[in-house]
Amino acid sequence: MNSITQQNPIRLFVCHVWVEDDDYHRIFEYVESSPNFFYRNTSTPDARPSGDKEALRESLRKQIAEAEVMIVPAALYRRNVDWIEFQMHCAKAYDKPIIVLEPFGSTDTIAPAVQELADDVVPWDQRQLIDAIKREARHEETTRFDMIEFKLD
Repeated sequence: MNSITQQNPIRLFVCHVWVEDDDYHRIFEYVESSPNFFYRNTSTPDARPSGDKEALRESLRKQIAEAEVMIVPAALYRRNVDWIEFQMHCAKAYDKPIIVLEPFGSTDTIAPAVQELADDVVPWDQRQLIDAIKREARHEETTRFDMIEFKLD
């Protein structure tokens, strides 16, 4: 079993285009507040390499190659089609699973190009995101049950 521990964290790549993004930060708020979930971020949006487009692509390839799973905030795609498609195709070339997060707080649909490449699509829900990461990165099925309390009079 390849369980998730502090010594063996899941390596995550979250799509980015080298700019501050609310969805990017929100993803890490979700994973950081999940108990007993250990991860290492392989994405480096704050370390934009100098150089041409190829230098940027090479930087992204290295970040994605290190990861076990890619997370794509769907809303980011519409603002940066070329870069997000490049990152998703790169993940597929490296045989990395892709988890797509539905657009946050909106009724927008997910672009067909993104839907086709996704291995899993989840809403902005901490538990569903963590479960999808474990399932896609380590093939761990989580068997969680919701506890419902009710009183009998």
